[in-house]
Amino acid sequence: MTVQTLTPAETTALPVRVPLVTRPLGLLASLGAARENLLSIIPEIAVKQPMVSGKTGMRWHMVMDPGALRRVLLERTEDYPKSRATKNLLRPAIGNSLFVAEGADWRWQRRTVAPVFTHRNVSALAPVMSAAAGRACDRIAGAGPRAVDMMDEMTRATFDVIAEVTFSGGGTGFERDTVHRAIDGYMAAAGRVSLFDMLGVPDWIPRPGRVLSGPAMVRMRQVADEAIEARRARGPAGVPDLLDLLLAGTDPESGRRMDTAGLRDNLLTFIVAGHETTALTLAWSLYLCAFDPAVQEAAAEEARTVLGGRLAGADDVPKLEQVRRVVDEALRLYPPAAMVSRTARVKDELGGREVRAGDTVILPIYALHRNRLLWEDADAFRPDRFLDRKAIDRYAYLPFGDGPRICIGASFAVQEAVIILATLLSRFRFRAVPGRDPKPVMILTLRPEGGVWLEAEAR
Repeated sequence: MTVQTLTPAETTALPVRVPLVTRPLGLLASLGAARENLLSIIPEIAVKQPMVSGKTGMRWHMVMDPGALRRVLLERTEDYPKSRATKNLLRPAIGNSLFVAEGADWRWQRRTVAPVFTHRNVSALAPVMSAAAGRACDRIAGAGPRAVDMMDEMTRATFDVIAEVTFSGGGTGFERDTVHRAIDGYMAAAGRVSLFDMLGVPDWIPRPGRVLSGPAMVRMRQVADEAIEARRARGPAGVPDLLDLLLAGTDPESGRRMDTAGLRDNLLTFIVAGHETTALTLAWSLYLCAFDPAVQEAAAEEARTVLGGRLAGADDVPKLEQVRRVVDEALRLYPPAAMVSRTARVKDELGGREVRAGDTVILPIYALHRNRLLWEDADAFRPDRFLDRKAIDRYAYLPFGDGPRICIGASFAVQEAVIILATLLSRFRFRAVPGRDPKPVMILTLRPEGGVWLEAEAR
């Protein structure tokens, strides 16, 4: 597989993207390319067709057709479970939580957790997000005229949010630094998602360089257990946080409550997934705003008008329409979960193509969001394409997945991203640093390799 070479005309006025490939690779070359960046194995034809199939040791199908995606994610979801390798990759950090569980185990957890993320509960957590946005502004202002890595800044801001809304109370019984270090270590140790994982290759075949657990991960789980027990003994104080809500939660069908292990696994899921994905969304949004100053100024003017110099809050989110469109377009161009895989349990047909039991079904969200059959000027940064959301096919835009397993924290993530981005844009003008464009690379999530280095000028 060779890397697609883009002509100068094709690279003009387009934000950074992953070079896709124009002809098949052999197995060894595919493994090497995937080790560097899993998205680099996507064939260029995947952004021009609804489905691509092949065999790289095992049969696989890349699905970009909205109808077929609806079948996989909504209509026949139990026939397309998450691949075993994906579960094994995540289980050391998040156990048998909602994200990993299947069948009846997943259903009761989902019923128990769903009330936690009601609009009312998510809105009540907005002041924590606003405070984190204010602290981020102070840090950026304190950096002076030098460039700042906004990926680092946004990771810090969103970790502050998720730590506070998960274990509020000043960190009593909760070692934030320990958890943060463990998450960073896990991301590095788990490394780049292997092509073996996506193709469903048996677990006993080693993935080079991967170590999924260690002392930091063990300590993180201990810290979470201790915090849960301390909260159970103490009880809630003030506005209920996520842990309070989970401790009070019951399955409406069985009356079952989560034990400490279940609470820990789901809280760590929210921590690991919650801050990472929102930080990425914000970092890519700021990169795109610096890339297109006209869009940035329009969104900033809206933010200044709505906020009037104060921090953004939950009531402002519906009014920040342009800021929200920037977030939506960042999620389209750089979806955090840029590629996921399922394993077909039974024989089926997708897009008129035969799928056999055991086949790997790959959902390359990155290619779906840039598919020419679904999006005009697919590689361009055009937030106004979201002016009429009803005109967009529901299964052409899947930053949070869909169906019964849609990301349960989607509304939390969007509210947080809009609040923080609006606050930043109202106070700073961001400019790109020449020669320091980020490189989109998938390492569990779609990250900006090299960081997002921007200069921030106070407005």
